[in-house]
Amino acid sequence: MKLSGEQLLPCSIDKAWDFLMDPLVLQACIPGCEALTQNSPETFSAVVTVKVGPVKAKFTGDVQLSDLDPPYSCRISGKGQGGIAGFAEGGATIVLAADGEMTKLSYDVDTVIGGKLAQLGARLIDSTARKLALDFFGKLEATITASA
Repeated sequence: MKLSGEQLLPCSIDKAWDFLMDPLVLQACIPGCEALTQNSPETFSAVVTVKVGPVKAKFTGDVQLSDLDPPYSCRISGKGQGGIAGFAEGGATIVLAADGEMTKLSYDVDTVIGGKLAQLGARLIDSTARKLALDFFGKLEATITASA
């Protein structure tokens, strides 16, 4: 599955980058994130509960930051196991660009899902992924706005 979009953030590009690299902000913004532990500057362990249609699964996995070009772009990749529900892996390329006093965040997401979740059908999975992405970026924007 592939997903692309843009979000305008109410802060400078440097502040937007700082928010994206902050594990506490990420944990608060990732829908269903129960824990996010930083293992090194570029790697994290995560526990996330996600509901896709009738299937609710708790995923445990790893997240890695790569292709870092502060404060302009990075790649966030992850893979997780959801027990009997299956697995998910994928990543997002994030690009930040100054837009006056604001920052335009562009993202391209690619995901592969297997196991029971994959049997739910592409339309349900795609709509859930879109909702999760919109929730994440909406929470990120709200967090930035609240800190101003």
